Amino acid sequence: MPEISHEELLARIGRAYYLDNQSKVEISNEHGISRFQVARFLDEARARGIVHIEIRTPGRAAAIDTEALAAALGIRRIVVVATVGDDFQQRDLQAHAVADELMREARTGMTVGISWSRTLDLAARHVPELPKCNIVQLAGALPVPGGGNPLELIQRLGRVGGGRTWPMWAPLVVDSAATATGLRRQPEIADAMRKADSLDLAVVAIGAWAPNLSTVWDRVDNAVRRDGVDKGAVAECSGRLLAGDGTAVVAELDARILSVTVEQLQRTPKVIAVAQGAVRADAVRACIAAGIVHTLVMDESLAMALQEFSAGHGVSA
Repeated sequence: MPEISHEELLARIGRAYYLDNQSKVEISNEHGISRFQVARFLDEARARGIVHIEIRTPGRAAAIDTEALAAALGIRRIVVVATVGDDFQQRDLQAHAVADELMREARTGMTVGISWSRTLDLAARHVPELPKCNIVQLAGALPVPGGGNPLELIQRLGRVGGGRTWPMWAPLVVDSAATATGLRRQPEIADAMRKADSLDLAVVAIGAWAPNLSTVWDRVDNAVRRDGVDKGAVAECSGRLLAGDGTAVVAELDARILSVTVEQLQRTPKVIAVAQGAVRADAVRACIAAGIVHTLVMDESLAMALQEFSAGHGVSA
């Protein structure tokens, strides 16, 4: 048999498991790999969008009035997807919605900035076409298990749209402020960071400044985490920390980050933000207060938490 690509192998394994109901043992025997590799390849296929699983929960989304909630929160648009039990499925559902919003908002000649998260990495894979626009990487690399990397994301969107790209050839977090300052002087990095001054559209992910709710939190040491908490941080967006009232937190982390600034996002006319889970409700409200969210893509559990908060504080939603 002719040799197949890794992507084709992922598709075949996904088809055998999900459509043909073959067991992992049967698939491992057929392909000459271990059943543990089969499990890992199935996870990878879902994370990369090669396998897409959609589960709809009838009736639940009807309880959320997205227009009223958007008005209560003071933003332009809300998109709500179902809350499902599987983390890969959840990210994929939200990634599809983010991709749809990006294609909906992008226009020829725009400068579009996109940060990085596992959801945004998936979203880029679900964008089949874009008008010709410039694509700017808004945050340095922060590799995580089950995810791609920002450079691949930017290159993928650049190929789809056919415009110029401004990659940021740097990590998101470095070990010292001096290292970050030196990297910011590098011409390619400086160009990308300057290009973020003139964004027409940005796409970002919102994390909470707490364990397991921010990929940045999980990659820095306890001293950096504590410093952010002590200074009132509740939200993290592209490595930038925000307090509950939306003010930028100037913490030790801020000097070690290579990414778009809060001020640059505040000047961007349209920002699409994605967040997941009721536990990120405070973080989402902080980012909205900061003025860096115009369209919010989220799951039902987060939407319900925001709706209940608005109702409890006398705001109709």
